[in-house]
Amino acid sequence: MSNIGLKTLLIAITLLISSSTAQPTPPKSFTVVIDAGHGGHDPGTKGKKVKEKEVALKIALKLGAYIEKNLPDVKVIYTRKNDRYLGLDERADIANKAKADLFICIHANAIVSAKAYGTETYVMGLSKDNGNFEIAKRENSVILLDENHEERYEGFDPSSPESYILFSLTQSAYQENSLKFAQKVEEQFKSKVGRSSRGVKQAGFMVLWLTTMPSVLIETGFLSYPKEEDFLMSDKGQDLMASGIFRALKEYKLQLESVN
Repeated sequence: MSNIGLKTLLIAITLLISSSTAQPTPPKSFTVVIDAGHGGHDPGTKGKKVKEKEVALKIALKLGAYIEKNLPDVKVIYTRKNDRYLGLDERADIANKAKADLFICIHANAIVSAKAYGTETYVMGLSKDNGNFEIAKRENSVILLDENHEERYEGFDPSSPESYILFSLTQSAYQENSLKFAQKVEEQFKSKVGRSSRGVKQAGFMVLWLTTMPSVLIETGFLSYPKEEDFLMSDKGQDLMASGIFRALKEYKLQLESVN
């Protein structure tokens, strides 16, 4: 055998041994923070039978369980796993410190008119729709329950349209991916869970603005609409809503991985 042939054989053997002993590159970790809205002395909206904080927590826990069982490579962090109060800044801080890849905030809606029903998924943004502003104003008003709220939120007044100008001055670097996930959530609710989807919307939610990753706020339905309240307070209804969000997350994650 020539020297060239021998060298080629040795290189081939070396490469074969190296490939058989090389450790596979571990996949990039993916962290999702699940935020059950309200809690503790903040009940959120109320139906005739159930409070928003109760519905939000049960759906959040079911969603986390789905992820932990079916997507072991995803790390799940909860802002709360029981009935306790957290400020909006504390919720966002948990996600930011964890360097989360996605923030999912779960809520339930209510309105004076008992005729409104359906799901809505919000991303951070300003809208000229007065209804969106009213919902954001209601959700942001929980900061008034926090000690030193004027200092913590730099004088932000949830009832003042002028305060929301601050939001418009900050271009969200995460809006595109937030919209992608939000659209998948609403599509799941509509096509798989069988809910009435009111679509993806934008509004100035403080908790979304404070996070530094793709973020959505999901209004799972109207507790002021009797049939929807019954659905959302039932174990089956909560399970269906959680499974819809889970499938949206699975699709979203696969889409990100296919691009990268």
